[in-house]
Amino acid sequence: MLPKNSPKLINAWCSYDIANSAYILSVNTVLYPIFYQEVTKKAFGSEMVTFLGMSIKNTVLYEYAIALGYFLVILLTLSLSGIADLGGYRKRFMQAFTLLGSFACIGLYFFNGANIGLGLLLPMLAVLGFAGSLVYYNSFLPIISTPDQYDRISARGFSFGYAGSMVLLIFNIFSLQKYQWFGFSSAMEAIQFSFIEVGIWWFAVSRIAFYYLREERKEVHWDVRIFTKGFHEVLLVFKQIKKHKTMNRFLLSFFFFSMGVQTVIIVASLFGKAELGITDTKLIMTILIIQLVAILGAFLFGRVSSRFGNRTSLLWMLGIWIFICFSAYNVHEEMQFFILSGLVGLVMGGIQSQARSTWSKLIPDTSDTASYFSFYDSTEKLAIVIGMLAFGIIEQVTGSMRNSTLLLSSFFVISFLIIAFTRLKREDTVSA
Repeated sequence: MLPKNSPKLINAWCSYDIANSAYILSVNTVLYPIFYQEVTKKAFGSEMVTFLGMSIKNTVLYEYAIALGYFLVILLTLSLSGIADLGGYRKRFMQAFTLLGSFACIGLYFFNGANIGLGLLLPMLAVLGFAGSLVYYNSFLPIISTPDQYDRISARGFSFGYAGSMVLLIFNIFSLQKYQWFGFSSAMEAIQFSFIEVGIWWFAVSRIAFYYLREERKEVHWDVRIFTKGFHEVLLVFKQIKKHKTMNRFLLSFFFFSMGVQTVIIVASLFGKAELGITDTKLIMTILIIQLVAILGAFLFGRVSSRFGNRTSLLWMLGIWIFICFSAYNVHEEMQFFILSGLVGLVMGGIQSQARSTWSKLIPDTSDTASYFSFYDSTEKLAIVIGMLAFGIIEQVTGSMRNSTLLLSSFFVISFLIIAFTRLKREDTVSA
């Protein structure tokens, strides 16, 4: 096993961000939402689709499906994380979720718009694979590094992911624009094939991390009782978190700003297309710019954190997020959308990186890292579920995504206030 802070081990860990970020960028954020809207509209003759006997707007149905996928992640990871800590199965579970997600991506090739059930099930499974693997991926951070390196390594992981995932997306964009060169009959067929490419990329690149990541294995007896023990381990961690005021407050703040951040990431391209009529090509180029700026943002706010502390860095970013959401309500021109997208990129990478490293600093020295990160990731996933449902309900009721952006701004305001009155320092003793 390589020692903590080993450059080879750290780079291998960061490489997993390259593997799964290709999915979150190419499929979840850019290509699949565009493809889904186009083929469902063609199959059903309008934006209204029929599902389980109900007539519902295609984007709203998609938002509900993603929310359900993240809810399933919470149930699974909470039940498995205690087992991961008991037996040293972080890597095994990470591999299993990676396999599920990558094969779900490949399966999207067979979605044609009319088989709407498949078009909703497979993205749910891909989300399950992506988010489930991240629980165990994140839990390796305290294992591979020392606390003084958390900010730097967390930022490097996100930067690796943003940069690496762009390589595949640029190729996919090129094949979409020049689909005849690759033997495709249309741009939509090129997008369909890109789902296969992303699935293979995710599976293949993840082999690097799996080769180098190691953990101490413990003998466990596999029977029904192991799941009871797993839940018991998670409950013990929950009791520890409840005793620490700082950890409680940070998780609450993280919950609120995750409702905003993750919802914006998921619906950004849907907003640009539905509310402003921005072309697919311009949307894709905008996402690329966001990725480039996000690399800068992750490093920039990593430096801010090193100099002024995690609390100051988070407050700066939350202030920018509040401005973004309020401004989105009044966006009516393409240039305004592009400027706001650049701001999203600046704080998107930074706030996710800082949140992960801050939580790593707050948890006590323990071998139960998977259980602690299970609570962290479950908090984020629950936030996504509620955020997506709230966004979808407001859009369905009012007929516009603009009104939903005002709701997102309130989440950031609450998070800002919580962080402003919290000292983000590890508590060695239980708070009163």
